[in-house]
Amino acid sequence: MSFGQGGPDSQWDPWTPQSQQQQQPWNSGGGDTPDWAALAEASEARAKRRRLLFIGGGALATVAVATAVAVAVVSADGSGQASDSPTSQLPSAAEIPSASAAAPSFAPTSAPPPLDPKDFISSAKKDTAALSPETLFPGTQLTMGETVYKKGPTADTTTCSSAAQQTLPKVLEANDCTRLMRVTYTKDDIAVTVGVAVFDTAAKAAQAKAQTDTKSIVKPLSGGGVASFCDGPVCRNTTNSYGRYVYFTVAGFTGGKDVTEQDTAVFRTGDDLGTFTYRQIHRRGEAQASAAASG
Repeated sequence: MSFGQGGPDSQWDPWTPQSQQQQQPWNSGGGDTPDWAALAEASEARAKRRRLLFIGGGALATVAVATAVAVAVVSADGSGQASDSPTSQLPSAAEIPSASAAAPSFAPTSAPPPLDPKDFISSAKKDTAALSPETLFPGTQLTMGETVYKKGPTADTTTCSSAAQQTLPKVLEANDCTRLMRVTYTKDDIAVTVGVAVFDTAAKAAQAKAQTDTKSIVKPLSGGGVASFCDGPVCRNTTNSYGRYVYFTVAGFTGGKDVTEQDTAVFRTGDDLGTFTYRQIHRRGEAQASAAASG
C-alpha cells in the first residue's frame, strides 16, 4: 500500500523543505533495505542546519540586548531625558555646600546701650532742662481717656513749707526741698490740686515720701475762676515719688461737701492727675536722655 513517495514508513523532517524531503533516498536500488549511508548524510546535514539556526538566533538576541543597553545609556546621559525626571532637579556636587564650610562671622556692634530716662531725673546735676509749672503741665486742659479736665491756676515757690499744711511742711524742710510747684484742674464740681516737690537727689525724695502720712497735704490752690475747696471739708489726698520728685494730689468738691468712699468720681480725678504727673516727669527724663544720646 502506498501513501505517496517514500511509502508508509517515510519520516517527515520539519527542518527540511518538503521539496527536498521528497527526493531523499531510502535505498539505492528501490528495494526494502534502506540506504544507510544516504540517511546518515541527510541526518548530518539536518544537524548542521539546526546549529546554524541557533547560532544566528543567539547573535540576533545579542544585538537586541546591546541595542537596548545603548538606548538606556543615551537616556541616562540626558539626550532623551524626560522633563519631569527628579534627577534633573538635583544640584551638582560643586553646588552642594560642604558640611565643613565655615559659619558666617559678624563684626561686633559698637552701639552703646540706651540711656535710662530715670537717671536724668534722679539727680539735680543731670536734670538740667527747663522746669516750671508750664513745662510739666502745658496747655489749658488735659484729657485722660474720655474725660477732659480744665486747667486752673498755677503756683511756684522755693519756700516749700509755705505751700504745704499739717505734717507736710516739716517733712519738706527736713529733706531740703528746693521747690514746690502747684496746679489745679477741674471737672464739673470736682477740683484737684497737684503739688510737685523737688529735691536734689532721688534718695532725698524717697526719704521724704517715706516720712509722709495721711495728714501730709499740699495746700489746695483756688482762684482764677476756681472756687475754694478742701479748706475744711474732708478731701482725698495721695503721695508718690519718682526720681528726685515727690508729687501730691488733693481732690474734693468745690461746693464744700465732704468726700466719701462712694464718691468714685473724686477718686478717679485724683488718680488721673497723679498718673498724668508721673508721665510728665518720665517724659522729662526721656527728652534729656534722647538729647544726651544724640549729642
